Amino acid sequence: MFFRTFSTTTSAPRSAIWALWSDVNHWLSWNVGVAQSTLNGPFVSGATFSMTPTGQDAMTSRLIQVEEGVAFTDETVLGDIRVTVEHCMEPLDDGQLRVVYSAQVTGPGAEHVGAAVTEDFDAVLAALVQRAEGIVETA
Repeated sequence: MFFRTFSTTTSAPRSAIWALWSDVNHWLSWNVGVAQSTLNGPFVSGATFSMTPTGQDAMTSRLIQVEEGVAFTDETVLGDIRVTVEHCMEPLDDGQLRVVYSAQVTGPGAEHVGAAVTEDFDAVLAALVQRAEGIVETA
């Protein structure tokens, strides 16, 4: 099994982060690892979305938990491999938010797959908060 957590802090409000997360169809505008993404229906638990990682084939994922304005978890199953990523926001005492991505991979080659899946998570988090802070500044 593979498990790794990544985090950053931001001054952006929850609503700005949530707006970017829940707009699956536009993830490619800030997520360097996404070439295409399409949400099938509303952003709620049980919904599916297709995502094409940059340089890879499209895959289908499912939102297994959505707590509006706070967190969501998605799951991708590829044969015997299961990739689960939790995305959450935690308020900090100084008024900022800690934005956390936690990835778990199980199945054959979990360490290798997990390393590949998460290799850009630091860059993705940086781009997310930069975009969220920019939304606030221009609003």
